[in-house]
Order: sequence, then structure tokens, then C-alpha cells
Amino acid sequence: MSDALSIGVVGTGSLGQRGALDHLVLPDVTDRIRVGAVCDTAPGRAQAAADAYDIDRFHDNYDSLLRDGDVEAVTLCTPIGLHYEQGLKAIRAGKHVHFNKTMATTAAEATILIDAAEAEGVRIVASPGQMAQPQNRLIRDLIADGAIGDLIWAATGAAFGDYHETEPSRQGDGPLDSGSPEWYWKKPGGGPMYDMTVYSLHTLTGILGPARRVTSMSGTRIKERTFRGTTFTCDADDNTLAVLDFGDALYALAYGVSTGELLAEFEQPAFFGTQGSIVGRDLNGEPLEYPGRDTTDEPGQVGPLIEGEHATMEEAHVFQDILQLADYVKRDTRPFGTAEHARHVIEIIESAYRAAATGETQTLTTSF
Repeated sequence: MSDALSIGVVGTGSLGQRGALDHLVLPDVTDRIRVGAVCDTAPGRAQAAADAYDIDRFHDNYDSLLRDGDVEAVTLCTPIGLHYEQGLKAIRAGKHVHFNKTMATTAAEATILIDAAEAEGVRIVASPGQMAQPQNRLIRDLIADGAIGDLIWAATGAAFGDYHETEPSRQGDGPLDSGSPEWYWKKPGGGPMYDMTVYSLHTLTGILGPARRVTSMSGTRIKERTFRGTTFTCDADDNTLAVLDFGDALYALAYGVSTGELLAEFEQPAFFGTQGSIVGRDLNGEPLEYPGRDTTDEPGQVGPLIEGEHATMEEAHVFQDILQLADYVKRDTRPFGTAEHARHVIEIIESAYRAAATGETQTLTTSF
């Protein structure tokens, strides 16, 4: 193998372009990672992406990509409901895998992926690697050091809004800018918990550690959505309010809803203690100081692997997680986005849905 990891980008829609290809074709990373091929099953999209990004090879069949001997790893930029099956196939084909959030929709599936990767001797990284961001490591240390006294409770969460319907990359008529967002509204894998609150939960648990129990109320509030003149039936939960128990009467509210934000930054929780609070990136109303604070207003754009032009581009945190896989494979550098952490967050979401369905608080079994 060369020093640069050859990766196949699977799914060349909105995320595949903004989070992977836009970054990976820049010359400053080609000594560590390069795009060996692109893959997409939508008619014409794989070739269009290969042409647009000057990639030598493309595949319109996933199994064909996995047989490509020049591809050492894959990044899955496909709908969440496909990640488990596609990831397991890649692992069994001997490919390293970067999973965009979430790596699966159940903790049992995540465990199968983790065990399979170990058995096959391949490495996996699971987004979102929220603890790569310096403000989150700082907040973790501040709370542990008693900067806001005894921590009493926390809140975090996200709302869909109309983000996916209005993405510029979905407003055209060509193969690369006309993809439908309908999967975000359908099971399995749809809904704001798997798509957006997953960031909030990774940050929350990265700072506080694993949760112990969860209870919730959850359901589908918006039954239909319309995109570019077509109406879609929605069955994924889009209105979830969950309470997490971290032990010793420390609780956190986590929400994944259709609309309405309690916090200015959905990736950044609020923490309330006996001597103050940390809300977003402010300690008692004053901005926290950390490396990269002044370079961007977007916390997800700051991290140890996000440098130069990448910091000004969209979805830089996805690129950072992909680069973590390259460093994990080639340099044996342990990633921030561990599969074990991702599994725990998946169990929280899965258990929140189960708690809502059964009316019973769920005890969590995973850790990281």
C-alpha cells in the first residue's frame, strides 16, 4: 500500500459532494488520502461525479466498487438506513470504512459491525467525531474542574426545519443537483434524531460520559411533506422529547423535532450548575477561548485536521472524520469518532423510541 489511503466515495449526492469530494480532491491532502473511485446507483450520477471531480474510475454498482482492488476504504455518504448493510459488505470485502452518521439504526447492528471489523482486521471510524472539536474538550474539562459548580442538568437537541428541502444542491435538474430528500422522512434511519440530534448526543455524552437510562415521548407530527411538487408520506418520528439519566440525579433533556430550537447551536448543549452555566460556547455569558475560536462562527468547522481552505468549506467535520480514518489506517492514530461511542448514541436513540412505544424507562447496556 502507498502512504495515501485510496478511498471510494459511496453516494455522490449532497453530502458526498460537500463533505467528501469537495475536500478530498484538494492538493493539500493527496499525500494522506486520495479518491480511488466514486460509486452511486442513481442513473448517471457516478459518471457525472467522476467527470466533475476528475476521478479516474466510477461504479454504478456497489458490489463492483467492493471488487475494485485499488480501493482500500470506503466512506458511506448514502442514506442512514443503508449504512449497516453497506458497511458490513465493505468490512467483509476487507475494506476500511468511514460511516457518516449514523453507522446503523440499532445497537445490535453496531455491535455486529464492530465485531466484524475486528475479525477481518479492518478499521472503522464513525461520525460525528464531536470530541475532535477543541471547544468540547475544553467544556468537558471545565465541568470536571467545577467551573460551574455542581452540574445539575443539561439540554441539547435539534430541529429539522426545512433544511433538506432547501439545500442548494437539490434545486437543479442534473444528476448531481436533483436528489430528493424523501429518505429523511422515512424509516429506517429518517427523522431528526438519527440525522441531527445525533450530533447533540455525541457532544453531550462526549462531555458527560455514557448515559445510564432514557425515557421519552415520541411520534410523527408531520404526516406529509412536499418537495418540488411531489408529496411524500412521512413515517419517521419527527417529534421526540427524551430525558437521559447519567446517574446520581443528573439528567439531560434531548430533543429531535420538526421545528423550534431551544439553543442557538444544535451541536452545542447547555449545562447548568450551582455556580453558573455553559450555554453553547459561552461560560456565564462570556465567550470561551480555544484554538480556532476566531476563525469561524461554525463550531463544526474547527478541529485538529481542519486547516487552510477546508475551514471555510461546508461539512468540514465530515472531511475531518474521513481523514481520521486515513490516519487510523496508515499511522495507527486512534480517532475521536470511535465506533463504540457511535454505538452508545445509537442505543440512546433506539431506546428513546422504545421507551415512547412501551411507556417504560429503558436501561442502557453499552458504553465507550
